[in-house]
Amino acid sequence: MQQTLSQQETMNRRLPIVIGGLLIVSAYLLLQLVSFQQLPASVVTELNLLRDASYIRNLTIAAARGLIYDRRGEPLAVNTLEYRIGISPNLVVEPRRVATQLASILGLDELETYEQITSDAVWVQLAGPVDAEIGQQVEALDLGNMVTIERIPRRSYPQGTLAAQVVGFVGGDLRGYYGVEGYYQEQLAGQVREEQISNIPFDLPQDQAADHGTNVVLTIDRDVQFVAESELLRAIAETGATEGTILVMNPRNGDILAMANYPAFDPNAYYDVPDASILLNPAIGEQYEPGSVMKVITMASALELGVVTPQDTYIDQGRLEVGGVIIENWDRAAHGVLDMTQILVQSLNVGAATVSLRMGPENFYTKMHDFGFGRLTGVDLQGEAAGTLHVPGDPDWSESQLGTNSFGQGIAVTPLQMLTAVNAIANDGLMMQPRVVYQMIDGNQVVTAQPSALGRPISAQTADIVTNMMIATVRDGVDRASVPGYTVAGKSGTAEIPTPIGYENNAWIMSFVGFLPADDPQVSILIKLDRPTSGRWASQVVAPIFSRLAERLVILLEIPPDDIRQALASEGGAVNEIQR
Repeated sequence: MQQTLSQQETMNRRLPIVIGGLLIVSAYLLLQLVSFQQLPASVVTELNLLRDASYIRNLTIAAARGLIYDRRGEPLAVNTLEYRIGISPNLVVEPRRVATQLASILGLDELETYEQITSDAVWVQLAGPVDAEIGQQVEALDLGNMVTIERIPRRSYPQGTLAAQVVGFVGGDLRGYYGVEGYYQEQLAGQVREEQISNIPFDLPQDQAADHGTNVVLTIDRDVQFVAESELLRAIAETGATEGTILVMNPRNGDILAMANYPAFDPNAYYDVPDASILLNPAIGEQYEPGSVMKVITMASALELGVVTPQDTYIDQGRLEVGGVIIENWDRAAHGVLDMTQILVQSLNVGAATVSLRMGPENFYTKMHDFGFGRLTGVDLQGEAAGTLHVPGDPDWSESQLGTNSFGQGIAVTPLQMLTAVNAIANDGLMMQPRVVYQMIDGNQVVTAQPSALGRPISAQTADIVTNMMIATVRDGVDRASVPGYTVAGKSGTAEIPTPIGYENNAWIMSFVGFLPADDPQVSILIKLDRPTSGRWASQVVAPIFSRLAERLVILLEIPPDDIRQALASEGGAVNEIQR
């Protein structure tokens, strides 16, 4: 009993010591906890950086791409914004509520959105691209740093399919392809900057935006382009042609006023084209045999060389052998004694071949080169082809081609090459380089392109003679191309379509090229249709289309009829010319 009392007394004496020790340890732990919660500012900053580093991302900030306008300031290519919505799951406090709100706005499945928000990922993309209205709705939720709203620049084409192959398009990689977008990619794109950020605000501050690209003003006239495209669509419907091109130019300075192609595409949805070849511009990149349109170039070359004069004659027997190949006229008939003008008026193959034989291979192909065939025009568009011109010494050249090339067979050109060559006749013998860009505007700096000559294949005197021959051709041979009140110089061409084993049966490329007013050319036009089925000859099928288009253009471009222009000229008044 005494031993038990002794143990109880010992425990009673030690208990205050144990309690005191526990209190001291508790106090120490409490002080340490308070100390940890009040870390120095430098330590807190370092920890925050470590935390934030888990969701910092690199952002490429693209420059605002330069805009593209037509010659009158109408927008052809502009910039818009879309947005990519993302979230950092580790920052979400109320995942169910957030998932419900975001799924509703973004049109997502609520359960799938919840699973993404509660995942272990550092950052998850929820939707994109979405338009600005949806981006603004997400921003209005005021979810703070947990949601990122990333701007995605997008190219928009307000005119839709209008001049699509001239303008080109911008791909998902923000690079321009084809047309002006591709050719002037570097100037339009501007500079790109790389940024490291943890969250992207909905409206990026102006001082964080990259440099603006250069704006471009084209020589294209939106109204002229619309008229050309509408006439081309009508022609396709009426003639059954599978493809077509219409070019409208100012022969005096090389300005391309319209470049219409069928089929076309919408650059806003370039990825929906059924065939990627539709993205190409056939006016500059597709080669074809031009047929009898080439006869005006052959005649101009011979006149310039002095090989023939307008009064010279030859006896047309309907057939001519050149290099073992028999050349015949389109009507398989002999026409007897004719002068040089009648070769064009009646569009005689034998006559054109006779003229080229008088020139000889060296002279003939030298002049073909002078007129730009077999080489690039240098137009400022992506995708131009050089055409095909075989010359003596080439493996694919034969003596017969001296005859067939004279009337546009065995030689391949692009529509732009052909019109550029004929423009030399319209422009007093001076051949201008075709162009589609008139001005480059970089901030306050405006650079205006100056017209550039490719050369002078013929003299002004020769050009005048050939112009009169082409006037006679329309008046006496292809009167369906006439335009009331205006003198038209022109020539039609019907060409067979070559294949690796010869020419196709019952298939042709038909074209007409002309300019007006013939005494003071303000506008030149080339129309080309592939495989039309409404007639056999271009003089029947394409010439009326030229007349209809030209009638609309002289009104649109305010070109006065011959009598008014001549009256104004005699009184010393000014005659309207296409501006710029």
